[in-house]
Amino acid sequence: MLDLTGKNALVTGIANNRSIAWGIAQQLHKAGANIGITYLPDATGKAEKKVADLTEPLNPSLFLPLNVQDDAQIESAFNTVKDKWGKLDILIHCLAFASKDDLSGDFSKTSRAGYSLALDISSYSLVQLAGAAKPLMSEGGSIVTLTYLGGVKVIPNYNVMGIAKAALEMNVRYLANELGQNNIRVNAISAGPIRTLASSAVGGILDMIHHVEEVAPLRRTVTQIEVGNTAAFLCSDLSSGITGQVIYVDAGYEIMGMTGSKPSAG
Repeated sequence: MLDLTGKNALVTGIANNRSIAWGIAQQLHKAGANIGITYLPDATGKAEKKVADLTEPLNPSLFLPLNVQDDAQIESAFNTVKDKWGKLDILIHCLAFASKDDLSGDFSKTSRAGYSLALDISSYSLVQLAGAAKPLMSEGGSIVTLTYLGGVKVIPNYNVMGIAKAALEMNVRYLANELGQNNIRVNAISAGPIRTLASSAVGGILDMIHHVEEVAPLRRTVTQIEVGNTAAFLCSDLSSGITGQVIYVDAGYEIMGMTGSKPSAG
């Protein structure tokens, strides 16, 4: 039975009710985990209020600002986790960003600044957060991040984010190797296209979703809750032998390839 009772889980990346991180947080809470939430602070405070209102039903015991481009803020957040919880069992990394200008057009025209920004927020941040979490996972733990098919295959209008996801997936493997001796597992979920705030920056996202619905073996795309269920499994003792892996939750689309045709009825 999937049971996370007594586990402390810090969830990053919730922006609104379409966020995959929101689906994950709900399923971790349903399994009994004690939830901590981070949000990306802004000058107006609107983001904080939106995330606070959304996650109130989860009764989070920690609610922390976290901008992964601010080293001091990362240190402060994990110091608070240490002071309030004493230990950390689960870290959910759902952070990705690239300039919209660097997601379309000729890939060779990607700006130096845009390339660095995408890799910093979308990939390096996992290394930062895993390093901060490591000493707090004194009893072992599970780290789960989100990737996408664009990290291994060319996806239209994904460009530099594909490079960031490829780097992210290698981060998973290197971190799994390092942290395994501490009984800390590191895995990634490669989710099918879901309409979220982040995916809205990808041109043609609705066409991509419709394509998956036509081509994937299950003839549909997936939901935040389905991704959340997989994350809860990866954070539980049921997956105690799994680390360094990329788990596809995409209705089977990955096995078909980009030019797959719609399955026949029989």
